[in-house]
Amino acid sequence: MTYEAGRLLEEVSYVAYHFHWSLNEILDLEHPDRRRFVEQIARLAGRSAGR
Repeated sequence: MTYEAGRLLEEVSYVAYHFHWSLNEILDLEHPDRRRFVEQIARLAGRSAGR
């Protein structure tokens, strides 16, 4: 299965921005794990924004 490059860049950028992890650390994650981090960050950001 291939993963769209634009979507991968979006996920990597999102995690890097919020967690300050390196590119290699994020790319070492399996896709489902990276998606879980993206979803968790979104929930945390929503909570801190009062949503």
